[in-house]
Amino acid sequence: MYRCVFAAVAAATLSLSAHAQVHRQFPAQALRGELLVLQTPDVLLNGQPARLAPGSRIRGTENLLLMSAVLTGQKLTVHYTVDISGLLMDLWVLNEAELANKTWPRTPQEAASWQFDRAAQVWSKP
Repeated sequence: MYRCVFAAVAAATLSLSAHAQVHRQFPAQALRGELLVLQTPDVLLNGQPARLAPGSRIRGTENLLLMSAVLTGQKLTVHYTVDISGLLMDLWVLNEAELANKTWPRTPQEAASWQFDRAAQVWSKP
């Protein structure tokens, strides 16, 4: 019985670590930034004060939901979207595969002037 449980735990661990290396699909409006959670809902985004939207979702490197309070004091590289009022809505903590994709817009102006290949999840500068 213990071998079955151990095998299941080992398989789940391998699955999570393998999944962490996969490049997730991000929307074209997602920008890259440096996030520092201060005291929820207050954060610093790229060194500037920002706020998490009510109902915001933060996904970790394994794509599992994280509670913002767990991230307090950590500086993380993320992709993020904002809602219509400018609050942070969806955030993804980047894994190694995603961090390797260096070309990603950090401002709406960059996103407006660059080209996005949704299938390959790659931005190209003109």
